Amino acid sequence: MEFKGRVTVYSISGCPFCARAKSLLTEVGVPYVDINLDAYPERRAEVQERTGRRTVPQIFFNDKHIGGCDELRKLYDEGKLEELLKDVAETSPGPDTPAPPSDEPNSSRSSPTGVTGGITVDCAPDDMAALAMEIRMDSGLIGTHMYHLKTYKETLVGKELVQWLVAQKGMTNENAVQTGKELLRRHFIHHVTHDHDFEDSHLFYRFLGDDKTKALNGKLTHQCAIRPANEVAEDLRRHILGLYDEYLSPNGLAVDYAGIGRNPKFEQYVKATGELKRVDVASLTREQKLAFFINIYNALVIHAFVVRGPPTNLWSRYKFFYHTSYIIGGLVYSLNDIESGVLRSNRKPIAAFRRPFSSSDSRRGIALKQCEPRVHFALVCGAKSCPPIKTYSSEHIDEELDVAMHSFLEGSACEVDTEHREIHLTKILQWYKVDFGGSSEEIALWVVGHMPEGDKKLQLQQLLQAGHYKVKFMNYNWDLNSS
Repeated sequence: MEFKGRVTVYSISGCPFCARAKSLLTEVGVPYVDINLDAYPERRAEVQERTGRRTVPQIFFNDKHIGGCDELRKLYDEGKLEELLKDVAETSPGPDTPAPPSDEPNSSRSSPTGVTGGITVDCAPDDMAALAMEIRMDSGLIGTHMYHLKTYKETLVGKELVQWLVAQKGMTNENAVQTGKELLRRHFIHHVTHDHDFEDSHLFYRFLGDDKTKALNGKLTHQCAIRPANEVAEDLRRHILGLYDEYLSPNGLAVDYAGIGRNPKFEQYVKATGELKRVDVASLTREQKLAFFINIYNALVIHAFVVRGPPTNLWSRYKFFYHTSYIIGGLVYSLNDIESGVLRSNRKPIAAFRRPFSSSDSRRGIALKQCEPRVHFALVCGAKSCPPIKTYSSEHIDEELDVAMHSFLEGSACEVDTEHREIHLTKILQWYKVDFGGSSEEIALWVVGHMPEGDKKLQLQQLLQAGHYKVKFMNYNWDLNSS
């Protein structure tokens, strides 16, 4: 069929529903213009203005809004799509038809899928990197030290470093101490138990690259000047999500993690995670922390699936969430540390007896002041009952979390059975019930209070007002989205 008109799809990278919609259009032989909102974020407002919706995909046949993936599929199943396509094929685009992108994505956008051939960051070397390398490799200060019968391998003593700087670099004692403090502040070294700043004393310190850790970026070194944490997270998010999108199946149901691992771009991503080790997260605002840690959590899950494989049973899932980690700003953060420690304001994880961060834990100061329950609709664990992966930015984080929440609650996370007067909710709301009120009734009230306007919300309101309803929590589908 020759097309005079234009079919337009607004999408984002890694979106399974976008993949399904575009796959169906391809299947029926329809060319379309894909406007990826990761590459063209300035057009997000346009989508909401045109459709009244903030979810994707949103599909237009010329200037006629078709809807999302479900609406497109319904038209196809009911045999109504062909007639609509015939109309758009014979009619040229009018002035109200969404315009195709007028330019190529710029460097900040990377590409329509959100990723270029690699992460290309102009590296300004840290002015202390050479000194740090010399101390680590050539000073002779690194060795095994003991305190109270405990052995600390590959460490140096603060007093000995000060003496070396005075003798070898001609520093005053005061300047040598300040140099040690700066090495620690820039996360080249850290106190072995993270309890002290650098001091001219017998305290022990270790270079981050010498830590015995299973963190996925633990053995990587980074000699560049420290960049803002949100910039580093954005580069990593864009890169890994572009790979994810490239290996997402046409129906949006599975990801070829093995294929991601074979792609040279993945090796570039892994090397770039070394930059996380030295970022400053303590100075981030609430909005920056939300975007940073959500994006890093989702990237870490993909990274772990590629290099270690996804968990397949209850015990392996427990280990996965407790032990899969990155070093961020000199400290280790597991998936549970990020979710329950930082984003839930240091609340207990599922089936845990204690909070992630103790009162003396340095990471406690990084935690949000208040729990943010909407993160449960943004964090992706790779299971089929998880929310779909999305993009988050500090500038629009609250709006983006609302979009994630609305789309999840509108979809499979909430079902209303008016005949039996039952409300079926995602298991996530039961697992983290303390974040949503506590009791089943309070959870139901939270859901209806945060549900977007529509038939489902009206049905919920009617049930709650009438009373005599039952809340049930659906089984969680832990089947993996890997192919």
